[in-house]
Amino acid sequence: MIVGKDQLGREHRFEQVPKRIVSLVPALTETLFDLGLEDELVGITTACMHPYHLRVTKATIGEVNKVEVEQIKLLQPDIIIASPAENTLEEIERLKGICPIWLVDVRTMDQNIQLIEALGQLFNKRTEARKWIDKLQFGQKDLMDFVRDKPGFKVAYFVGKDPFVVAGEGTFVQELLTLNKFENVYAVRTEQYPEVEIRKIRIQGDPELVFLSSIPYAFQEEDAFEIGRFTHHGKTIFVEGEMFSWYGTRVSKAFDYFKQIHHRLE
Repeated sequence: MIVGKDQLGREHRFEQVPKRIVSLVPALTETLFDLGLEDELVGITTACMHPYHLRVTKATIGEVNKVEVEQIKLLQPDIIIASPAENTLEEIERLKGICPIWLVDVRTMDQNIQLIEALGQLFNKRTEARKWIDKLQFGQKDLMDFVRDKPGFKVAYFVGKDPFVVAGEGTFVQELLTLNKFENVYAVRTEQYPEVEIRKIRIQGDPELVFLSSIPYAFQEEDAFEIGRFTHHGKTIFVEGEMFSWYGTRVSKAFDYFKQIHHRLE
């Protein structure tokens, strides 16, 4: 008997190590692969982009917020991995009764370490999990040393348009911005992803940098111009959304990317 708790504190019991996994969380699909669980992955979403070849070798069970329940049933999973932050509660409710649903909720680096450790225990991949945890901890310390003498910047991190949406407090994006000495001007908002009026961007923090994320919305040059003209000489930068918003093992691959951004700002 294997007993484990997901990140919402819900206890799950398995007669044996789960062998058939459906992942509804793109960042976790990559993490499971990195932990050596490619063969166990049987279903992924259309948003699971890394590693790319899984889009060909694994069953695609719909979009993150619109999964094909009947198709998932046909895959006969032992476990479904989902996230309340990415998968709607309605979608999660529809999946109940198929198999245990392991929910993840990562907002801090510490929670990310805890997640990888828990997955290593659940899927009997403790050695692999430890290697990735070591990489993450080393990379975090190295980045903190790297930015120690770097100037800080006020930033706004945009993720959506029509309406314009930014990353706020209580998000993993906020955690990584802080790690990089980027002060999120919208961290004062209580919502995780608040809607904002760009006409008020100066009085709401007047960011020195405007980050336009590649996901979930693909911003264009005209968007950069539209937002930028309401700032006071703010610099607009297109950024890879996975690097700032994906947790799991992806973070260890993001540290060098963050350094590149800092070099661009010198």
